[in-house]
Amino acid sequence: MGILLSGTADAANAGMSPTNTVVYIVVWIVAIVAMFWLMGGSQRKEQKRINAMLAEMQIGDSVLTTSGFYGMIIDITDDTVIVEFGSNKNCRIPMSKSAIAQIEKAGAPAPAEDKKEKKKDK
Repeated sequence: MGILLSGTADAANAGMSPTNTVVYIVVWIVAIVAMFWLMGGSQRKEQKRINAMLAEMQIGDSVLTTSGFYGMIIDITDDTVIVEFGSNKNCRIPMSKSAIAQIEKAGAPAPAEDKKEKKKDK
């Protein structure tokens, strides 16, 4: 009976040597690392876009904050900006540059206005 069991065990292990097991594990580790690297690529790309946007920020630009408020930049320091909200010009709030979600350059037409003007021309 011992011969039958040892023969079956040898047949089961014949296809999977220790070298094949190591290669199999290494392939899975490489696949998982590659998957995480590719997923992180889109985040790195977005972070570069945000950093470029904040670097080009100037006084007088209209901004949208991460909390959804629209305002105008009236002063810029190293890590903060002072944004003026509302039409009465009395609400000025210092905030971190990271709180800026979107910037519209002063004097540039809004994208929504461009679409409306094109539709009216047709």
